[in-house]
Amino acid sequence: MTHPLLEALQVNEAQFIALRRRFHQQPEIGFEEHQTSSEVARLLGEWGYEVHRGLAGTGVVGTLRVGEGKKRLGLRADMDALPMQERSGKPWASQVEGRFHGCGHDGHTTTLLYAAEYLARTRQFTGTLQLIFQPAEELLYGGRVMVEDGLFDQFPCDAIFGLHNMPGQPLGKIGLRDGAMMASSDTLHIEVKGVGGHGAVPEHTVDATLVACHITLALQSIVSRNITPFERRW
Repeated sequence: MTHPLLEALQVNEAQFIALRRRFHQQPEIGFEEHQTSSEVARLLGEWGYEVHRGLAGTGVVGTLRVGEGKKRLGLRADMDALPMQERSGKPWASQVEGRFHGCGHDGHTTTLLYAAEYLARTRQFTGTLQLIFQPAEELLYGGRVMVEDGLFDQFPCDAIFGLHNMPGQPLGKIGLRDGAMMASSDTLHIEVKGVGGHGAVPEHTVDATLVACHITLALQSIVSRNITPFERRW
């Protein structure tokens, strides 16, 4: 038996599949999501949301108030693509050189818009809904910039849910937890200082290149050979 919620969502399934593919064809990297954010704002406005733009430059917040409820719920998705070349050959592949929705943020944006349309159409809740469309999640800090620009001062939330696709998760299953859910991609800057000397007596020197190579191998082997990044160690 199909769940009533799924039946209600399937009414517009083709529309949102097409929307996701349009986003995929026109990817924009961090803080450059001008077309994407404009389309998000347009759709939210059509569905009756108060639309707020400008946080972190290209961020969008849609607000919907229903009934007299005092609770405020935030739902967040990211919009940016990666600076990569797509070679999938799909009919909806990226049409922008050096830009690719390789992490699925086109799907995240569409998923939140899908929810936005359903919630505005059914209004089966009471309270305030804040839909947060974040720029620059990849490699940059769009979420932090939105907060620094006053996101939660202007749009306070009693609870907030973010989402990310997770390859390997069984179809129809949702992973949920408080706090961090997935491993982050971080950058380390390490300076190795060697000690020079004569080539005839290398044992009197410190070869910075060799040391750096060993550091690289050791760090790389942490998550590939020693611990899983999905297991907390603190």
